[in-house]
Amino acid sequence: MAATRLMPTEEAQDLIDLTREICDKELRPAVDEAERAAASGESFPTEVFRTLGRAGLLSLPHPEQFGGYGQPYEVYLQVVEEIASAWMSVAVGVSVHSLTAYPVTTFGTPAQQEALLPGMLSGEQLGAYCLSEQQAGSDVGSMTTRAVADATGAGEPTGYTVRGRKAWISHAGHADYYTTFARTSDDGSRGLSCLVVPGDAPGLSFGAPERKMGLHCDTVREVMFDDVPVEASRRIGAEGQGMAIALSALDAGRLGIAAAATGLAQSALDLAASYAKERRQFGRAIADNQGLAFLIADMEAAVTSARATYLHAARLKDAGRAFSKEAAVAKLTATDAAMRVTTDAVQVLGGAGYTQDFPAERFMREAKVTQIFEGTNQIQRLVISRHVLR
Repeated sequence: MAATRLMPTEEAQDLIDLTREICDKELRPAVDEAERAAASGESFPTEVFRTLGRAGLLSLPHPEQFGGYGQPYEVYLQVVEEIASAWMSVAVGVSVHSLTAYPVTTFGTPAQQEALLPGMLSGEQLGAYCLSEQQAGSDVGSMTTRAVADATGAGEPTGYTVRGRKAWISHAGHADYYTTFARTSDDGSRGLSCLVVPGDAPGLSFGAPERKMGLHCDTVREVMFDDVPVEASRRIGAEGQGMAIALSALDAGRLGIAAAATGLAQSALDLAASYAKERRQFGRAIADNQGLAFLIADMEAAVTSARATYLHAARLKDAGRAFSKEAAVAKLTATDAAMRVTTDAVQVLGGAGYTQDFPAERFMREAKVTQIFEGTNQIQRLVISRHVLR
């Protein structure tokens, strides 16, 4: 059943109603076939993203003056959750796209915002976020992709030449731009900078799609930079500010993944509850067995708790208060809940849950990666403990 929501404004409620309508009409009827097709060959839901873009759902938390909707994170994340309850791959894509625009929104100059954000927020463009490398996942500071400044003598460079490889990049090969972090000096984590690379830049190429356990419609590939030219006007922030930009963006991105994980868990709960009421054994519905009913109750408690944690962090962010710890708590809580709830849903369905006749097995496969990307849950525990104990 639909999650119980208390939206802050009438406009926010209208956005949720619109999202639910699109989910019911466009996403739920297509998800199973699309995910199966993508498992055996690349399939990217381009038209779905265009539908969401036309509805304004790809730019909700960004400034209105540049084409966004100026919505608080509390509203944006609940939209992401609703999308995830219908199609997890697409919800992850919405979160990733918002993440790609975040550096420009938050750290860009007025000129950069005016030049870049209208396209990013138009609904016609899709972004990719190029941070991770094969040997630089949780340890961002060890990245080797390098942006070499053009030799100009004194003053600011006129451009950069980017060389290296990025790994595990959603939307790779389909994105219109790549928000990229690269090394501009050898000063460890203080030597990173942020560049927005056009999707048609010469020297940009892509590896084969990763063969993943789940989220098949979230195409993930390596991105290769072979002397890719980037104008200096596309460097966001100062040289060496890249780590601060990346960590700030990840705080926001973790909330997107927390919301998506909550929506996935809600779908698993709904499926399990519906099946338990219909499936009969020993002359009665299996839901009448207290042991199973209590399992459903625990699943509901986990989903509700996950929703509460991400909304608390979002409200802190909207109030302009520090929320890094709370974002880590939300990501940890929601993704662990998603893994537990989807696994329990398979158990409730029994043998049927282990087949592709029901989406329970897909939910469980999709849940696992939420504990890994946007910072593993071990990293979240490290972040939380440092905040509590410092």
